[in-house]
Amino acid sequence: MLVEEQRMTIIEHLEALRRVLIVALIAWAVSTVAAFFISGRVIGWLIDRAGIGHAIYLQPAGGVLLELKVALYIGVIIAAPVVIQQVWWFVSPGLHPHERRFILPLIVATIFFFAIGVAVALFALPLYLHVLNSFSPPNTTYLADISALVSFVLLMVIGFGCVFELPVVLFVLGMMRIISSKWLHKNRVYFFLGLGILANFLTPGTDPVTPLIMFVPLYIFYEATALVLKLAGR
Repeated sequence: MLVEEQRMTIIEHLEALRRVLIVALIAWAVSTVAAFFISGRVIGWLIDRAGIGHAIYLQPAGGVLLELKVALYIGVIIAAPVVIQQVWWFVSPGLHPHERRFILPLIVATIFFFAIGVAVALFALPLYLHVLNSFSPPNTTYLADISALVSFVLLMVIGFGCVFELPVVLFVLGMMRIISSKWLHKNRVYFFLGLGILANFLTPGTDPVTPLIMFVPLYIFYEATALVLKLAGR
């Protein structure tokens, strides 16, 4: 009887996982179709934002394929709230009742901090290109391949978005009792130095102000998360 119950539990989990995948794929497909109609404008905006003036593509069908590629990326971003909600819905049965009340705030927080990371990445895009091009060999000129530029921007967006999930990760670890507010306060010096190095690495430049654009909010998020954990008794 116990084996049968375990089998039913496994089957129910597989059915729930299938539902999550189906809903996520449908959300992505619908978002991609809608995004295809604005992908051309997004490409033009990225070219203007990068400050390169003009970009090229190297294949006869490169323009159409590029718009489809951008639409797929935008579709992922638009569908992200649905996907995140489905993931938290899938893991919620394994949580205690008092832990499930954090699901909705965590969904909102995950989307919010990722959006901040995306905004910072797009803000830093012209600086990135300027710094990288300053290291180019003599007698060379950067001829922008729009497909490579879009891939570069995607890497930046994902990287910055993941880095700015720091408070969500710390909060979840705190609620799981892996870390505590005391541990965060005890190790704040190491986090201060680590976040400073990370900010300087991800925002290259000769001025001291630009890295602060990333460092200041990340450190504020760190201290705020420690305070929230302390108020929650963790």
